[in-house]
Amino acid sequence: MKLEIPGWKTLELEHAFFDVNGTLAELGEVSSETVEKIHKLSEMLTIHLVTSDTRGKGRAIAERLRAQVEILPSGENAVEAKRNALRKLGAEHTVVFGNGANDVGALQDAVVGIAVLSAHEGAFSGALQAADVVVSSIETGLDLLLDPLRLIATLRR
Repeated sequence: MKLEIPGWKTLELEHAFFDVNGTLAELGEVSSETVEKIHKLSEMLTIHLVTSDTRGKGRAIAERLRAQVEILPSGENAVEAKRNALRKLGAEHTVVFGNGANDVGALQDAVVGIAVLSAHEGAFSGALQAADVVVSSIETGLDLLLDPLRLIATLRR
């Protein structure tokens, strides 16, 4: 997916990289609306879930979304583990969605970082500062990619 963002940069997106808990899933569940939007997005980008798997549902969620998943260690190494997972994909071709303290590095490194305000978890203030865009829900964030003119309107200078 190639997007020209006037006054900013040209995006050549290949991957969408998602934190799971608090970003893609609320209380360990993914809404049917989110599933539908992820399936549509997967026609344009490869979908990667990266999670410390707080609720133990990462693999089941990935199966439902038909996405790749990487279960990471929690704790001190989570930030660097997410950054390393992003580097393997190619940060310059990846949009990252996150909401937590362990998402800050990936949000900073991605070609576009999107912080999601979770209804049940909120968002870490550092994640909001690291992101290029802040959205009120995962569905709103997905819509930025499904209708790219929305993302262009948000990011153009």
